[in-house]
Amino acid sequence: MGSLTVRAAIVSVLLLIVSLGAWEIAHHAPTDKAAVTEYEKLMGGATQESRLPAPSDILAHAGRELSEPFYDRGPNDKGIGLQLMYSVARVLIGYLLAALVAIPVGFVIGMSPLMRKALDPFIQVLKPISPLAWMPLALFVIKDSGISAGFVIFICSVWPMMINTAFGVASVRRDYLNVARTHELSRLKTAVLVILPAAAPTIFTGMRISIGISWLVIVAAEMLVGGTGIGYYVWNEWNNLNLTSVIFAILMIGVIGMLLDLALANIAKLVQYAD
Repeated sequence: MGSLTVRAAIVSVLLLIVSLGAWEIAHHAPTDKAAVTEYEKLMGGATQESRLPAPSDILAHAGRELSEPFYDRGPNDKGIGLQLMYSVARVLIGYLLAALVAIPVGFVIGMSPLMRKALDPFIQVLKPISPLAWMPLALFVIKDSGISAGFVIFICSVWPMMINTAFGVASVRRDYLNVARTHELSRLKTAVLVILPAAAPTIFTGMRISIGISWLVIVAAEMLVGGTGIGYYVWNEWNNLNLTSVIFAILMIGVIGMLLDLALANIAKLVQYAD
């Protein structure tokens, strides 16, 4: 397994080097074939042809941004670290509130066939609704863009956690429940001491899915509401026609998303067990 990991890492690095090298070689600045008019000078250049920035330019820009990630020079000029902090904070607040609601409700659904059938129509109707569709309503009712973004995270995080919790609880082996009855455990003790440990891997799978969806949604939500956050950063840099910053921000979004997923995956390992 160790050898396989090392070989996979080597292949990944080689693919990265080849991809970036091909990108760098293929990149070249547009050249002017005609005389520059006064209008073109005023517009900042002679050609309408554009190119993606080269990897070397992005790397240089990343060095500058990461050397001072938490600066704050006004509403539209904040460091990448500060913008990411705003986004992560919104995600975690909405995510944790969703967990406080989804896991208990999922337990009720999983333990009670009556509640499962009663709540299933509501879940099936609300689950497919895009989280961003709630944004106008949230802005109207809450009247605060930051809290509205957190509400959107709450909405998109609830369903995977609730459904996975209900599935995990309903799938607990009958042998475990029979042992609990033999020891005359109450329903509460059975839920805490037997069902929760048995369903924990499935619950954490839902939590891991939810954190990924939350990070996807917060970027789009912040593009809509503006103000602060990595989504607003990307949109603001696009409006400034700074593609180097846009690509750098996209890479940072991917890195933070990977770290959030790894954190949940490592926590999930702590509750895994072998039958």
